[in-house]
Amino acid sequence: LDAKMDAAVSRLLAGEPLAYVLGEWEFYGLPLYVDHNVLIPRDDTCAVAALAIDQALFLGQNPRILDLCTGSGCIAWTLALEIPGAEVTAVDISDEALAVASSQDFTEEIARTGAIAPRFIKADVLAGPLDELGKFDIIVSNPPYVMDSEKAMMRKNVLDHEPHMALFVPDADPLVFYRAVADHASELLAPDGFGVVEINEALGEETAE
Repeated sequence: LDAKMDAAVSRLLAGEPLAYVLGEWEFYGLPLYVDHNVLIPRDDTCAVAALAIDQALFLGQNPRILDLCTGSGCIAWTLALEIPGAEVTAVDISDEALAVASSQDFTEEIARTGAIAPRFIKADVLAGPLDELGKFDIIVSNPPYVMDSEKAMMRKNVLDHEPHMALFVPDADPLVFYRAVADHASELLAPDGFGVVEINEALGEETAE
C-alpha cells in the first residue's frame, strides 16, 4: 500500500493529472474510468449532457442519439442512463478511446433502470457520410476545438498528458469538426430532432454561422 501511495504521489508531483493517477473521474454524477487515451471529462461538458436531457423531454420515448467524437463515452453513457429508452450510438476514430468508452461498467445502473448500453463504433467523423447509421433524434458532440495557437495558454499538465488528437485543431481551419457535424446532421437528423455541441468560446459567432 505504501509503495502504491508513493508511486501515486510521485506521479502527481511530476504533473500528471489526478484523474489519471486515480484512474477514475466523475461526470454528471457517474464514476468514469479514464486513462491517457481519453480527455478527462470537464464540468463544462456536463452542460451539453444537461441540455440534451432537458430537450429530450419533448421528443417522447426511446429517442435515437448519436454522439460524435465520444472519447471516454462520458456524454454517451450519461444520456443512455438518464433518458428513458434512449438508444445511443457513439463514434470515435481512436481504437484506444473506444476501448475506454466501451469498458465503462454501469451494469448495476442498467439492471436497475432498464437503460440500454451505448453502441460504440469506429468511424472518422471527417471522412464522409455516416448514412449507414440511420436517422437520429439527437446529435451531440464535444469535438476537438482548441486552436494550436492557444496551446501557450493551456496548463502544462494538460499539454503533457492529455491526447492532443482530442484537443487541438489547426489555426487555419479551426471549425473543421463543426462543419463535419453540420454535414452529418443535415443527413442524419430527424425532422423534429436537435443537436448540441460544445464550442470554443472564441469562435462562437463563426460556429453559429
